[in-house]
Amino acid sequence: MDDVGSSRNAHAPLVDISRVSKSFGSNEVLKDVSLQVEKGQVVCIIGPSGSGKSTLLNCVNHLEPIDSGSIKTAGQYIGYRREKDGLHKLSEYAAAKQRRAVGMVFQQFNLFPHMTVRENVTFSQTHVLKRSRTEATTIAGDLLARVGLGEKGDAYPSSLSGGQQQRVAIARALALDPQVMLFDEPTSALDPELVDDVLVVMKKLAASGMTMLVVTHELGFAREVADVVVFMADGKIVETGDPTSVLENPVEARTRQFISRIH
Repeated sequence: MDDVGSSRNAHAPLVDISRVSKSFGSNEVLKDVSLQVEKGQVVCIIGPSGSGKSTLLNCVNHLEPIDSGSIKTAGQYIGYRREKDGLHKLSEYAAAKQRRAVGMVFQQFNLFPHMTVRENVTFSQTHVLKRSRTEATTIAGDLLARVGLGEKGDAYPSSLSGGQQQRVAIARALALDPQVMLFDEPTSALDPELVDDVLVVMKKLAASGMTMLVVTHELGFAREVADVVVFMADGKIVETGDPTSVLENPVEARTRQFISRIH
């Protein structure tokens, strides 16, 4: 039986990934991956391309269904319901409702080009949360100010830099009041001079107590902000620990090799 709401789950992790596997055809991308993220923690996932990092985030948000294992967010199975005979897939509508608890920021900004910045941030509020336009507009203004773009509400995405568009994407994700934020290489598509503006917003978000799961190649950010650093390779978690342990004194040879190449 599911223990949601019971005293036994009073201190359960906010995100609980248990023995998750995922394949695309014959390519096994995730291999028995388990990871727990506590409320308020910032967990940074690093590793070489093709290690399964982005796929793991997509599974947490149920953008990709898993083949085995389970994922819970705030005590709920993501994309599934539990019955006596096991887990059953939810309808896309029901899964979309669950997904509200998880905000996601992608490598590409995915803003609606025909909408203003303000409209991009209000759209999901009025259509998903059914907020009034007045309330959604007020919240959008607050969130845009929070990411340093309070004066850009009437602008269109095409007039913004990549860094500004990514900050709008962060505001849009926050507009749904998520319990956890997922970031999939949020600075990888940006010119180097624009990276810091996005990282500053993410650092402030982490300082505010937001639970964050971040796939990144920015080791300096991971060292400064992360509570836990996870190194993945070949679809597995190879090493996990605090930033000093993993980034400065890694135990595993595969981790040491990756860190030395990055440096």
